[in-house]
Amino acid sequence: MKLEATFEITRWDAAPYDEPAEGPPSSRIVVGKTYAGALAGESLAELLTAGELAYLANERVTGTLGGRSGTFVLQHGAWEGGQWGYVVPGSGTGGLAGLRGTAVLEHGTIELDYEFS
Repeated sequence: MKLEATFEITRWDAAPYDEPAEGPPSSRIVVGKTYAGALAGESLAELLTAGELAYLANERVTGTLGGRSGTFVLQHGAWEGGQWGYVVPGSGTGGLAGLRGTAVLEHGTIELDYEFS
């Protein structure tokens, strides 16, 4: 199954932890989001960044997907090739237990190709 949803960033708390004289700085950023559409709910993520070049994130989503409610963890990242992600197998709870999938994130939208095992 596939879905598309939109999201809005509602929180952005950045804390640099490495600021070298040369090369990109490294930061930890806590990000909150609100999802709307086929995936509706809220999330909280922690991102590790390499300046504006790349990031890796763990994001816990709490909401409703395809009429099922629960939580799941989405791991995602970005670099020159775009933004990618996947649902961490075994992370789904409640009605989202058994959720698996891959995601593409772009400027306020997420496309999720998913299934339940």
